[in-house]
Amino acid sequence: MTMYKAPLDDQRFALFDVLGAETELTRLVGGTEHTRDLLEAVLEEAGKLAEQVLAPTNGPGDEEGCHYDKATRTVTTPKSFKDAFKQFADGGWTSLTNPEIYGGQALPAVLGAATTEIFQSGNLAWSLYPLLSEGACHAMEMHGEEWQRQNYMKPIIEGRWTGTMCLTEPQAGSDLGLLKTRAEPGEQDANGNTRYKITGTKIFISAGEHDLTENIVHLVLARLPDAPEGSRGISLFIVPKVKVNTDGSLGERNAVSAGAIEHKMGIHACSTCVMNFDGAEGYLIGKPHKGLMAMFTMMNAARLSVGVQGLALAERALQNSLNYARERLQSRALSGPAFPDKPADNLLVQPDVRRMLLTQRAFVEGSRALVLYTALQTDVEARAADEAARKRAGELVAFLIPIAKGVVTELAQESTKEALQIYGGHGYIAENGMEQFVRDARIITLYEGTTGIQAADLLGRKILQLQGAGFKHFLGEISAFCQQHSADAALRTLVGPLAVAAKQWGDLTLQLAQRVQANPEELGAAATDYLYYSGYVTLAYLWARSVAAAEAGTRSAAFKQAKRDTASFYFARILPRTLTHKAAIEAGVDTLPSID
Repeated sequence: MTMYKAPLDDQRFALFDVLGAETELTRLVGGTEHTRDLLEAVLEEAGKLAEQVLAPTNGPGDEEGCHYDKATRTVTTPKSFKDAFKQFADGGWTSLTNPEIYGGQALPAVLGAATTEIFQSGNLAWSLYPLLSEGACHAMEMHGEEWQRQNYMKPIIEGRWTGTMCLTEPQAGSDLGLLKTRAEPGEQDANGNTRYKITGTKIFISAGEHDLTENIVHLVLARLPDAPEGSRGISLFIVPKVKVNTDGSLGERNAVSAGAIEHKMGIHACSTCVMNFDGAEGYLIGKPHKGLMAMFTMMNAARLSVGVQGLALAERALQNSLNYARERLQSRALSGPAFPDKPADNLLVQPDVRRMLLTQRAFVEGSRALVLYTALQTDVEARAADEAARKRAGELVAFLIPIAKGVVTELAQESTKEALQIYGGHGYIAENGMEQFVRDARIITLYEGTTGIQAADLLGRKILQLQGAGFKHFLGEISAFCQQHSADAALRTLVGPLAVAAKQWGDLTLQLAQRVQANPEELGAAATDYLYYSGYVTLAYLWARSVAAAEAGTRSAAFKQAKRDTASFYFARILPRTLTHKAAIEAGVDTLPSID
C-alpha cells in the first residue's frame, strides 16, 4: 500500500506565487469571482476526495483489474470504482470547467489541471473514465450543434454519462489517413437531423465500455462515401452506446459494443477496449470531411492532460520513495555514522540516494509549473478581452503542448524508475506498490501521440510550419526575465546559465531550420533531441522563476532554501544534458544510415 498526500502547498506556490494566477484570472472576461480563496477551497476539497476515496482504490483496483463478459460484451470495473465515480459526480467534479449554460461551473482550466493532477495521483486508471469526457465535451462545445450539446454534452457534464475518443484502428495507428471506418447517410430523425450508419473497428479505446454510468458517448472518426483519400477525408460522429430519443431520453441499445479488452502492461483498472461499430446510429459533428479539426480540439486537451498524468505519477512516487528513504535503516554514511545510537543510518545519508530524490523533485515541481503555466494560457486564450492577448496565448499553448506532453511524460519514466531504485528489491515486488507506478507510467509516453510524434509536432509544425510563433513569444519572455533579474544576487547563478541556454536554443533552432530546408530528413533525425533540449531549457526557466518567486514572497526560510537547493541541483546536474542533445542534433541524419 502506498501513501498519498495532495501537494496543496506546492500547488498554491506554483499557481499564485510563480504564475500570478489570481491576477491573471480575475482580469479575464467572467473571471471576477475566480479569486485565490475560491481556487484554494476547490483544491482542498479535491485533496480530500483523492486522499480518502481514490488513493485507497489504486492498488486493489490494479490487482483486481477489469473483467470482460464475452456473452454480453460488457465490462465490469473494480468493485470500488462505481462508488468512487458516484462521489466524484455528486461532488460536481464532472462539471468543474464546463460552461454554465450546460450545467457546468465555468471555473478556470488551470484549476481543472491542478485538480486533475490530484485525482490522477490518487488513481490514474480510475481517472481515465471521467478524463476522456473532457475532450469529448470540448469537441461538442466547439464544433457541435446546439441540440447535440443539449442531448449528449449536458448529461456528461451532469455526471450521468461519460465520453470517449474513438480514433485508432488496427491498420491506422498515428496515421489517421489510413482509417477505414465508414459512415453511410441514412434517414432523418423526427427533427430533420440525418442519421448515419457507422461501421468499423476501433482499438485502444480507453473507457470504451464500463459499468460506471448509464450511457457512453463515443466520438468516432469515419469516412463518408464521397470522402477524399487521406486525413482530409475524415469526419467526426457522435455514436452513443444507448440511442437517445429526440426528447433526450434513452432509447434502445445501439449497434456498438466492446469486442474485447486489452491485457496491458499497466493501468489494469482502465477498460481499454476494442470497439465494434456494426451499422451503429450516429450524427455528424461539424462539416463533412472536416473531422480532423474537431479531433485536434480533443487531442490538444487530452495531450495536456496526459502531461499532467506524468506529473501525478511522479509526485506520488516521490512521496513514497522519500518516506522510505527517511525510514529505511541500512549501512552507514561514508564519512562515519550519522545516527550512532541506531543499528544503521537511514538512506538519506547516501549522496546517490539524495541525487535520485532531487532528480525526482526537480522534475515534479518543474513539471507542475509547466503544465499549470500552459493551462493558464488556455484560459487567457479563451477569455482575454484583448484579441492580441488571446492570439499570443494560443500560440504559446500550441508551442508548449508537445513539450508538456512529450517531455513531462518521459521525465515521469525517469522519476518512477528512480523511486523504485531507492526501494531496491523491495520496490520490485508488488506489495510495496512502487512497481505499479513504473508500469502505469509506460503508457503515458505512447497514447495521444508517442514522444516521437510530439517531437515531430514541435519541430515540424510549431517551429517550421508556423514559423515558431509561440517559440518567439517564449524566448522573449525568458529574455525579459533574465534582464529583469540580471543584478539580483540571489539569482545570479541561475540567470547567467539560463540566458546562455536560451540563446543557444534560438541559434540551434535557426541552424536546424536551414538544414531541414536543404534536407527534409534532418527533421526526423533531430526532432526527439530537439524536444528534450526544449524541455530542459523550459524547466530551467520555470525553476529560475520559482526561485525568484520564493525569494520575493513570505514563505518560510526552509521552503525558500528547498527551492534554491533544488534549482541549483537542476542547473548543475540536469540542464547540462542539453549539451548531449545539441551534439546529437548537430550530428545530423548521416549518422542514421539505412538499415536493411
